[in-house]
Amino acid sequence: MASVYLSLGSNKGDRALNLKSALQMFPRTISIKKISSLYESAPMYMEEQDLFYNIAVQVYTEHTPLDLLRLVQNIEQKVGRTPSERNGPREIDIDILLFDHLILHTPELEIPHPRMHERAFVLVPLEEIASMAYHPGLDTHIVDLWDKQGGGAEAVWESDEAFDV
Repeated sequence: MASVYLSLGSNKGDRALNLKSALQMFPRTISIKKISSLYESAPMYMEEQDLFYNIAVQVYTEHTPLDLLRLVQNIEQKVGRTPSERNGPREIDIDILLFDHLILHTPELEIPHPRMHERAFVLVPLEEIASMAYHPGLDTHIVDLWDKQGGGAEAVWESDEAFDV
């Protein structure tokens, strides 16, 4: 089974419910092992939109990376994500951050996520649950990436209060 780290975010509708709904839709072929606290963060790139709620999740799965991508895209649609402009408001966004120590570059998917190291809203929750997870593309650990990035996301509440899945 592969150990996979995902980032989930929402800034449209009931943000916490969107994240919880997505987690509850994970099939039995995706075993949730850890969920970070819930964090609130400012949007990047398109700054004129509502704040995001973000979490990081560690899962185990036997899915291939591309099969997992299709599965999480299907969950996004079921939660209510509709096509919109890049980096615009969305009900749910699920990104595959790390997949074991795999490095993958395809037109559909890049692993590790190519911009995760630039984003505090990804690194803060990920560092909470996986500080020693290894980023094979940058040959470093998440805690070291977070030390380079510094602040930028504020905890809203703990995951066991927000996400009882």
